[in-house]
Amino acid sequence: MKSFIKNYWIILVLVILKIVLQFLLINPAYELHRDEFLHLDQANHAAWGYISLPPLTSLFARLIFLSGGSVFVVKLIPAIFGALTIVFAWLITEALGGKLSARIIVALALLFSPLNRLNILFQPNSFDILIWTILFFFLIKFIITESNKWLYLVAVAASISFYNKYMIVFLLTGILIGMLATPWRRLFAGKSLWIAVALGLLLIAPNIIWQVSNHFPVARHMKVLSERQLGNNSSAGFLMSQLRFFSGSLPLTIAALAGLFFYKPFRPFRLIGISFVAAIAIFAILKAKDYYSIGLYPVLFAFGAVFITENCTVKWYKAVVPGLIIFNLLPFILTIMLVYPVLSPEGIISNSKYFNMIGALKWEDGKNHQLPQDFADMLGWKEMAGKALEAWNKIPPGERDKTLVFCYNYGQTGALNYYNRGKMPPAYSFNTDYIFWLPRMKEIKNMVVVADEEPDADFKSMFAKVSCEGAVENQYAREKGTSIYLMTNADSSFTRIFYSLAEKRKADLDIF
Repeated sequence: MKSFIKNYWIILVLVILKIVLQFLLINPAYELHRDEFLHLDQANHAAWGYISLPPLTSLFARLIFLSGGSVFVVKLIPAIFGALTIVFAWLITEALGGKLSARIIVALALLFSPLNRLNILFQPNSFDILIWTILFFFLIKFIITESNKWLYLVAVAASISFYNKYMIVFLLTGILIGMLATPWRRLFAGKSLWIAVALGLLLIAPNIIWQVSNHFPVARHMKVLSERQLGNNSSAGFLMSQLRFFSGSLPLTIAALAGLFFYKPFRPFRLIGISFVAAIAIFAILKAKDYYSIGLYPVLFAFGAVFITENCTVKWYKAVVPGLIIFNLLPFILTIMLVYPVLSPEGIISNSKYFNMIGALKWEDGKNHQLPQDFADMLGWKEMAGKALEAWNKIPPGERDKTLVFCYNYGQTGALNYYNRGKMPPAYSFNTDYIFWLPRMKEIKNMVVVADEEPDADFKSMFAKVSCEGAVENQYAREKGTSIYLMTNADSSFTRIFYSLAEKRKADLDIF
């Protein structure tokens, strides 16, 4: 017990600090993000896969609702993932023989880093970084011990990662290249590697079967993602963003790569250095989103910290270690008000020149707005849900089983289902996964419609009465102006036309 307290009380303090920090980085003025609503709603539709991502996030969402489903719990989950990432980075540094100072350097490099930005939101990204770090920990333990149990644990970690995001394929490709380029290629001649591969394939088989039976929705999703988002990115932009993400930890990154390729004690681990370079190259070629690669860095920081502290002379040691910590901390302090939703909307507007200087006010439409897009996506949802509930309550009780709540996008749909759960039936949409969850109603007589544009004339003409019951008035919300319509007494042909349109949208992939 004394040994445990002596060696690990520091990391325990850092874990607590990490979780507290995550909540301090969010101004109470903000609500959940539109993406969080979709991931939470997947908890209500258990499946081996979804059109937008694998099923693990839905399991975490289910745990959130079992724990009460409050906003606090929603935010706590990614904060815990971020804290565990620091723990495993610490364990990697320890496994490499790193001194206490090296472990502290790595922990602080992650504690005060852009990892905090991802750990604010309940999305697959936070767990993705954690499971990649765990995978690297298992891989390093295998390299050190050559015990097959660690190789099998690598397969298990890769399988869990596969159920979280399919991007693990790119990391595994990098590791494969690293193995082929180093003496570890000898593993291909033995049976242990193939047992690990077979174990991994067995574990991911349910999702593969789901993909096949649903005509590979991941391929359709990637096609649309490439056309609508990744096509606007560039390889050079991706590489430049890597320097920006961890600018404060750049010395650790440079030291890690130097050590992995030229430092003799790191020679057995060279495949990790090659894996990093290969994975970064793959992401750059594919013009990936800049944050896709963040899971590669915790292990790199561990190597960098160990390399520096082991090769630093006694004379320089007392200056270098604090210098690395300060060099990492400064960018975090200087950008905290600009990168995180710390300021209220009014505070951002009064300091807009600073946000504009770093391009934070430019949205995906290429125009500048009052708030950063992600922050505007965290406003107005509760107001919207409240007004939709008021419209629903105007439906006569005898007609509610023939009433559909319908929204134009997944954020609106998820927000209604989160805030109005237990108060009204679930909302649906033609957007993303929701189109596959549409209930097959015998007759749709009435609709409560949440729309960011007025329904077209043909749509409205099929109802005897259409009234606008309210709109989002929050001036800072991205959904400002989104209106709630009450549409009653539909034409007898409406139900057939509605479901025909849904099938056409699915066939045309017009669901994103």
